[in-house]
Amino acid sequence: MVHFFDITKFNLYKEDNRREVKKANGGLPSSLWETYSAFANCYGGVIILGVAENKDGTWRTTGLKSTDRDKLLKHFWDTINNRKKVNVNLLSDQDVEIYEKDEDTIIVIYVPMANREQKPVYINDDIFGGTFRRNHEGDYHCTKLQVKAMLRDQTDNTMDMDVLDDVPISDLNYETIQGYRNRHRALKPAHPFGRLNDSEYLRSIGAAAISNIDKCLHPTAAGMLMFGDEYNIVRHFPEYFLDYREILDPTIRWTDRLQSSSGEWSGNICDFYFRVYNKLVKDIKVPFKTIDGNRIDDTPVHEALREALANCLINADFYGVRGIVVRKEADRIVFENPGYSRTGKQQMKKGGISDPRNKVLMKMFNLINIGERAGSGVPNIFNTWEDQGWVEPVIEEQFDPDRTLLILSFDKKQAIKTSDKKQAIKTSDKKQANKSCHKKQNQKTLENIEKIREYLSKNNISKTSDIAEYIGLSLPRTRAILKEIPDVSPIGNNSNRKWTLQK
Repeated sequence: MVHFFDITKFNLYKEDNRREVKKANGGLPSSLWETYSAFANCYGGVIILGVAENKDGTWRTTGLKSTDRDKLLKHFWDTINNRKKVNVNLLSDQDVEIYEKDEDTIIVIYVPMANREQKPVYINDDIFGGTFRRNHEGDYHCTKLQVKAMLRDQTDNTMDMDVLDDVPISDLNYETIQGYRNRHRALKPAHPFGRLNDSEYLRSIGAAAISNIDKCLHPTAAGMLMFGDEYNIVRHFPEYFLDYREILDPTIRWTDRLQSSSGEWSGNICDFYFRVYNKLVKDIKVPFKTIDGNRIDDTPVHEALREALANCLINADFYGVRGIVVRKEADRIVFENPGYSRTGKQQMKKGGISDPRNKVLMKMFNLINIGERAGSGVPNIFNTWEDQGWVEPVIEEQFDPDRTLLILSFDKKQAIKTSDKKQAIKTSDKKQANKSCHKKQNQKTLENIEKIREYLSKNNISKTSDIAEYIGLSLPRTRAILKEIPDVSPIGNNSNRKWTLQK
């Protein structure tokens, strides 16, 4: 049980996305169950009864007495075990603790993160109207799209195993299949799959399967994603979109771009992976190293980037919106995929559990020595970045729509000695700090520029106030950034000015 509550730190706490306080003086508050659902569908948290929040955010007890305790607990356990109220009870007796503070009673309820097989956790017997999640602003209703994503993730058979009964094998891209087979042969010349014809080979790697309807061989969803043409893929995955953006000059919208919908190439995952990987590593410095007289051009950084790109594709929810985006910037690479992390971002960092959203895609990448099956891929990325002395990678999750981001920065970590902390900052240190601060500001500005472009691309002509609210900045700062973006144009005068993205 993760302890989000320590009575000795009571006066230091404030509400956040892992702690929620409720008075409960007149009985169990109805909002308790929304919070229970919200915590269970995210990363867990603690509900604290008998406590209220002051205006400054600090907490106070509300006078809940020990005589109220047994009645409240009985009502709580009766309700949480009522399937008409809560669809699943994740708690046991050890998840509820009782404390006394200043003669007042505090009831602390620890809510764990639900397993994917248990999600969505919902209330009032209403799966679409009673499913909640948690963010920094509190509990919010999940959209139908989010609930359906949780339902898809419940099963052990991942969605890429589905057989596309109405699609002939001939709809797959022959050139991509041959390119994949050639790589497989080169890496594993003695592999038994090498002797199979194309149809048998596709069935063996999971890209095709026999349909239960007509008993004929058809592509699987994984086969279509890996080897199909984009115009066929979107028939089955309408939100499918792969996007690589190279932004090495902040004054230019992008210095290189590759999109699955361009029509200039197949647009499938296999070809996207190899095209993008080559773009990602072209600037990686390779130390001179030989084995048995042969130069080795591979490094742990190359391996980490292969893992990061494969992880992004393997764990994407291809029914999710906004597609896969890989952004290469001067000082970092960002991998974005639709869908929340099935194991949770803390478990991703820790490793040891492999629970891919697309098991067949993982198998196909593994066959050509890309990706890890043991859940050690992401920890290896963190270890590589640590060995290079770069700042620790960042895993972010965004909700509504669900997205997972892996941010790999090439900035060096600054080692700070204990003795240095005690000394006054010298002039040279101040200059370095200002330089570092300026760099961070530039990086943040680039992020806001990209957010503005995405917002205008989706919403077309927009007010400054709407853009400012979306990116979370003041109106003056938003106006200043808008004026810096070369492909964003103003419309109207100062009092009623709007902005649009040039096509």
